[in-house]
Amino acid sequence: MTLATRVAGPIVVAAIAFGAYLGGVMPGVGFWDTAEFQTVLPILGTAHSPGFPTYVLIGWVANAVFAPLGEPAFRMNVLSAILVAIAAGATVVLVGRLTQRRILGLAAGIGLATTPLAWGISTHADPHALHVLLVAVLFILLVGWQDAHSRDGQDALDSSDVDPGRADRWLIAATVVFGLSVGNHSLTLLLAPPVGLYVLAVEPRIWRRGRLVATCVGVLVATVALVYLELPIRAGILPAALVYGRPDTWDGFWYVALAEQFRGSIVDPLGSLDEKAAWLVALTVEQFGALAPLIPVAFLATVVRRPSYALLSGLAVAITVFFSASYVNADITRYYLGPTLIVWTWLGLLAAAIVDPPVRTAEGRAARSSPSSGRRALIARSIVAVAMLVPTAVAIPERAARADRSTDLGAGPWLDAALGAFERDAVVVSWWSYSTALWYAQHIEGRRPDIWIVDDRTRLDLDLGDVIDVIDANFGTRPIYLIREDRIEIIRLRERYVVERLGEGHLFGIHQVVARSGQTQ
Repeated sequence: MTLATRVAGPIVVAAIAFGAYLGGVMPGVGFWDTAEFQTVLPILGTAHSPGFPTYVLIGWVANAVFAPLGEPAFRMNVLSAILVAIAAGATVVLVGRLTQRRILGLAAGIGLATTPLAWGISTHADPHALHVLLVAVLFILLVGWQDAHSRDGQDALDSSDVDPGRADRWLIAATVVFGLSVGNHSLTLLLAPPVGLYVLAVEPRIWRRGRLVATCVGVLVATVALVYLELPIRAGILPAALVYGRPDTWDGFWYVALAEQFRGSIVDPLGSLDEKAAWLVALTVEQFGALAPLIPVAFLATVVRRPSYALLSGLAVAITVFFSASYVNADITRYYLGPTLIVWTWLGLLAAAIVDPPVRTAEGRAARSSPSSGRRALIARSIVAVAMLVPTAVAIPERAARADRSTDLGAGPWLDAALGAFERDAVVVSWWSYSTALWYAQHIEGRRPDIWIVDDRTRLDLDLGDVIDVIDANFGTRPIYLIREDRIEIIRLRERYVVERLGEGHLFGIHQVVARSGQTQ
């Protein structure tokens, strides 16, 4: 098989996926974390915990490369579409390697690309788009290492063909990708136990190979250290315009890198298991439709055909799902994107388990030189591959419509109204979702550099105290505006100040402090 033949399928799937995604990409700046990444990546800043330095570095390069595409917010949205599309192409390679059937790899790649979770992430700036790609590449390299190293069923190489040096290169490359993935998202740390057990299952005596182990450990540490240097460098030596926390200090660096602010987000992991299971089933049905009941069977097929991969992927899914089901911060459905990719590999292995035995039986009866034998095998595998995609094909119009954000103007209209309403030199005591959009307007678009955006993070980093402290410190010298989500907080502030709602329409959520309570306005 030529190189062109091997790469044609993944490239075609990635191109189709990107074409489908591009029309639904969000056209501009958003709110919340989306706006933060749209701001931080182009200026090579530092993002919120755990920093996402791999994503930041790639986004910075992409922003320069995609300059002709439009404003930076759109470029970062397009980056997500590209990353998820490449992940779909990588899935083709992974399933093709696991099953030795390219047609099944094509089906799995298309399946992942059109899964609602993947499609939804492709429309806006989000590091999970890079996470799913890096997980796919990591698994490709690990399976490649296994196949180059030892026999695991009928699909692996014969032990007589083993080239230790070649196998070691696969594992070292996987270590680099794991390090990059750690630098992108701390979800990768959940993969450490599955990867470690997988390596031991494939080569139980690897611990005796001190040089290889030391090389992998050194490469991992070096990769993670190099990407995480972005945090202190851009916070201190070469300061960026927007820095989260204080990663230029020892304690501040670990606070961000280890995501210490989210430590309390794991709540009652062993509680409400029935409710968590019901939610997981509903999510699975939403993502896989009629294929959902086949997932346990697909995993069993994986155990039979690729037992070591079943260990790796099964533990990865179990640990990630268990963690995510107990994590109560942010949009947690994104955390299931990695398991979604893995399930598509199981479905590919199930398809191979269904079609391979009868095909081999038919091939055994026919003359091996018969051209018709190969054609019949291809037809049989193509039928199974198409059957894998029937539930997806039926749901594509609905999924495309739900994922489409091409008409979502995001924070654009709100920013225009808010920046036009703020008085000169105003202090805006803001909340995260709105602060990030305001930062984009300031640092990317260069609008209203005179206003001071005081986010809750800003108060912590600059030791400004609570909201009342900020208001009192600036009252009478600068106009003060409030953008706060907690209605109870607004009520309490009104006990101390005269707070007026700024307006309706696009000015939603904005209040102005016009006087102290009891003072004449």
